[in-house]
Amino acid sequence: MKVLSVNAGSSSLKFSAYEMPEEKLLISGYFERIGMDKSFYTIKVNGEKIKKEVSLPDHEVAFKFLVDELMDQKIVNGLDEIKAIGHRVVQGGSISSSVLVSDEVIKTIMDNSVLAPLHNPASIIGIKSAMKVIPNASHIVVFDTSFHTTIPMENYLYPVPKSWYSNYKVRRYGFHGTSYRYITSIMQEKLNKENVNLIICHIGNGASICAVKDGKSINTTMGFTPVSGLMMSTRCGEIDPSIVTYMIDNGMSAKEVSDALNKESGLIAISGYSDSRDIEAGIKEGNEDCILAQKMLVRRIVNYITNYYVELQSCDAIVFTAGLGENATAMRKEVLEQLGVLGIKIDQEENSKIASYLDKNEGVITTSDSKVSAYVIPTNEEVMMARDAYSFVK
Repeated sequence: MKVLSVNAGSSSLKFSAYEMPEEKLLISGYFERIGMDKSFYTIKVNGEKIKKEVSLPDHEVAFKFLVDELMDQKIVNGLDEIKAIGHRVVQGGSISSSVLVSDEVIKTIMDNSVLAPLHNPASIIGIKSAMKVIPNASHIVVFDTSFHTTIPMENYLYPVPKSWYSNYKVRRYGFHGTSYRYITSIMQEKLNKENVNLIICHIGNGASICAVKDGKSINTTMGFTPVSGLMMSTRCGEIDPSIVTYMIDNGMSAKEVSDALNKESGLIAISGYSDSRDIEAGIKEGNEDCILAQKMLVRRIVNYITNYYVELQSCDAIVFTAGLGENATAMRKEVLEQLGVLGIKIDQEENSKIASYLDKNEGVITTSDSKVSAYVIPTNEEVMMARDAYSFVK
């Protein structure tokens, strides 16, 4: 069965096609600058990367090119072979699982747009465009927030006036849920147990950590929006909220402060770089700003891991995933060394061998006598979306 995983942004469209249930990746691609000048798309098929410059006035046209490529590359012989499409949506509110698209679901996504104004409206455009171009497929919505609906009230409520929650939906939602769900499923297989207790570190350009107890999310670092928790490539993470009003009192608008906290903070604010590879290169050259940025990131990761270690009471494994988690060997080393007080012992040699650009991209990076094992596991949100889509059709 052919299944698509789709992630629509305001000016972009990312897709992957799978043969299910084998989960064989057939083709993937990325449409960029939709609705803008100099639009183009790239596809990866049979180990080859192909770029094409085309006019992409809207998402519907992008989907038509997507279908053309599926035909031209002999992925499908006709539209009817595409049985299901999984659509990523960031904010699902209280919806606890993936759902079939309906008018009610579209309305819910729109209602939650106030909580994710940059993401949810774009997702609706993507869903409606896909339904026009591929009308006979089953369309399934996969929410980033659904995995975190199991977080208990004492962890998702903020100590603010109750009316903020009842009237304005102010609470901790958490994100990266599709990634956490995928990693949890992998670790259930590796540990051969359903009720796993994990601390999963999804450290990429956007970064968060999740505490998983008995296979379910009980706490996570991102909150009402993805700007909270860890410092990230360009996001600030946790700060004193009075800083916001202080900067507004000093002449900045609310939007200027929000833009600064989302786009000009985190690693780039401290080091001048948003890419961890540049920061690691700077560290090797003795750049003090890069050294400081790495120390700040590591300290915050360690703090959250230790908090969740206590909250879980029993931890089966710590998992590093996403861009930095999978590739930043120096960052992983510093984190695990600081966790030595918990009896965690890093295997330096194994840690140095694991990255997506090396021969080995996953494995255990602690010694056999470590109190808790630490793993590097590549995440795969697209496969998780394909699984959900396939399950509805199956």
